[in-house]
Amino acid sequence: MNASAQPIVVVGGGLAAATFVEELRERGFTGPVTVFTEEQHAPYERPPLSKELLLGKAEPADPVVHDEQWYADHDVTLHLATRVSSIDLAGRTVTAGGEQTAYDTLVLAVGAQPRPFPMADESGAPVAYLRTLDEAVALKEQLTEGRRIAVVGAGWIGLEVAAAARENGAEVTVLEAAEQPLLGVLGPEVGAVFADLHRHHGVDLRLGAEITGITKTASGGVVELAAGDPVAFDLLVVGVGVAPEVDVAGGAGLTVDNGIRVDAHLRASDPHVLAIGDVAHADHAALGYPLRVEHWDVAKKHAAVAAAVIAGEDASWDAQPFFFTDQYDLGMEYVGNPGPDGFDRVVVRGDTDASASLRFTALWLRGDLVVAGMHANDWDATDELRRLVGTTVDVDRLADESVPLTEV
Repeated sequence: MNASAQPIVVVGGGLAAATFVEELRERGFTGPVTVFTEEQHAPYERPPLSKELLLGKAEPADPVVHDEQWYADHDVTLHLATRVSSIDLAGRTVTAGGEQTAYDTLVLAVGAQPRPFPMADESGAPVAYLRTLDEAVALKEQLTEGRRIAVVGAGWIGLEVAAAARENGAEVTVLEAAEQPLLGVLGPEVGAVFADLHRHHGVDLRLGAEITGITKTASGGVVELAAGDPVAFDLLVVGVGVAPEVDVAGGAGLTVDNGIRVDAHLRASDPHVLAIGDVAHADHAALGYPLRVEHWDVAKKHAAVAAAVIAGEDASWDAQPFFFTDQYDLGMEYVGNPGPDGFDRVVVRGDTDASASLRFTALWLRGDLVVAGMHANDWDATDELRRLVGTTVDVDRLADESVPLTEV
């Protein structure tokens, strides 16, 4: 690449945007690069927001990938607190803050937004969502000794907030409509392990919960349920998933389908536009079907692929999806994706007793094909899980715990 390369515009304030710019410069791109983010902070990664930051183990500056000086040193124009309001695909410009900026390649890393919960939002009671750094800092101040925290949703964010709240001494009730936490992702067997883990740490976990009303009180609010006692709270945290941020992309005419639809090279329906990270519904070169993944590792992998594509390399997204969580003394890593055909069996090996050591592996299978695997506190298993996912195995040997995972 040379200094006459055409300009690149990046829209987004997360890990995908920051990693992409870094990868681009490391590959020798010397042309103009402009980054727009709506937030007051330089692009940052989000996993610490629901983990270390809420636990007081990280400072607000820690999740920032590069400080503002890094962008200046690498000749990247960084616009903070600036929303891109429209994209002109024909003219190859974006409009932000009333001004137009031209691009040859546009990289959309705009992420996702929390799904609203109108019943809570309209109640007038104190309600919090967790997506941004500022929201995490504000929430941390609420998770204190004796505070009554109610959480709607037992997904990853809901459970991580619940764990942080309990470790900070708050009283926690989690309300989940499904019959187990993380049911759609992990299935009932492993979902039950997470249920036991939180109950063991004092969380009032209400499964199959149907919320019928939320009212404001002098001290906070009350959640009314179709069955069971009402839940009084000082703060209600909503964690019912996120939706990809596609309004501007769709308004410009890009193909939108559960995110911005892109191919395995992360190119959108307009060849001068790429999408990466949480917003990208991308073809997976190895799995053979499209995925939209809302996790840290995929943001980094997408960023590297996009930079390689712009550098003229024949790069595509083919890495197995990976994510992790930390809750209490449980550290978990998960690799793979069951895809649209799902799984028909889960093989769990090890100790799943939340009151004991809690060290196990789990593998999800469709027939004899391993489609996903995870470990909890079994760090030696990570490489073996990566090896097994995507392969066929002898299921009887896999289920036989006397056979080491390395010999399956």
